[in-house]
Amino acid sequence: MLITVTGPDQPGVTSALFEVLSRHKVELLNVEQVVIRSRLTLGVLVAGPDEVAGGAALHDEVRSAVQGFGLDVTIEPSDGLPVLREPSTHTIVVLGRPISAEAFGVVAREVAALGVNIDFIRGVSDYPVTGLELRVSVPAGNTYAQLQAAMARVAVNEGVDIALEDYSLSRRAKRLIVFDVDSTLIQGEVIEMLARRVGAHAAVAEITEAAMRGELDFTESLNRRVATLAGLPANVLEEVGEQIELTPGARTTLRTLRRLGFHCGIVSGGFRQVIEPLAHELEMDFVAANELEIVDGKLTGRVVGQIIDRPGKAKALRDFAHQAGVPMEQTVAVGDGANDIDMLTAAGLGVAFNAKPALREVADASISHPYLDTVLFILGITRGEIEAADARDGLMRRVDIPD
Repeated sequence: MLITVTGPDQPGVTSALFEVLSRHKVELLNVEQVVIRSRLTLGVLVAGPDEVAGGAALHDEVRSAVQGFGLDVTIEPSDGLPVLREPSTHTIVVLGRPISAEAFGVVAREVAALGVNIDFIRGVSDYPVTGLELRVSVPAGNTYAQLQAAMARVAVNEGVDIALEDYSLSRRAKRLIVFDVDSTLIQGEVIEMLARRVGAHAAVAEITEAAMRGELDFTESLNRRVATLAGLPANVLEEVGEQIELTPGARTTLRTLRRLGFHCGIVSGGFRQVIEPLAHELEMDFVAANELEIVDGKLTGRVVGQIIDRPGKAKALRDFAHQAGVPMEQTVAVGDGANDIDMLTAAGLGVAFNAKPALREVADASISHPYLDTVLFILGITRGEIEAADARDGLMRRVDIPD
């Protein structure tokens, strides 16, 4: 027998219902409850002999107890219904500022057209973006590939971010994350900040853009850009490091991930001399970056040691995971450029952050909003959970975001 209670939530409803059920000694099989804007929906699945579960006495007492609170109740046979629902197969996370009813309607329509059932919807964020998580059941066959294509199309057409992931233990088992630095963990590009000091900003920016789009070999572009810095005093590296601005939400993201026991690292095609002080401040566990050659207190215009390029980034992620004892399927990589492609595809979850098209095409999830903490919502962490932890530590705050 399935009992469904709906109406304005108030204390004592569940207690009163279960007092009745206890008197009739029925077996409790399952309970599900949700409260949205003080509106209660409570489902209780029970079993017992036909003369009890199907008897008028129990039904009348249940109705009397529930209706005494001004709520509605339905009682119906549950023969043939599974006691527990089959687990959902995938999650769809929709992020927007805002998410319009029209945009969400398109998501729902595309999902339904493929025969995908929405099992559960919850809000995961109201700041700095609105976030909704759908748990869905995807039929076997090629439906998943079709759903991927449909969600990518909706994201572009409706101006929202959509991430599609397996809903399994592996989603909740992520234990290690690495971030690219330039235009991901921080705002802007360090090489361009250095180039301004020698009047080569425009030329360096042009080379950087070509490399990030995948139009230029990264190693070649790195050497050409670094060559423009020849003769620059080494103390400029520290000065530029002090001018770095973190991407909004970066501290919140790292603080939250550390609370969850994540290993956190930086894998960058930038420069160790600039990045290491930042990594120390952010309590990073791992740093991989290029090293500028310095002779007699000045940059020579060359890099020394192993180049951290596109394949080098993927290798650095694997090395970090090996050192931490974390399987690759439990890793996350976040980046924005074509030189992050190998790293993101090697990770268990690759997140493209305000990325170039070449990276978005291969990433598991793509974010177009300029807030790094949106990565947390894709990992299934809610804004409420983040802020509850921050409040306990006296760190809770929200910064006004211009429209």
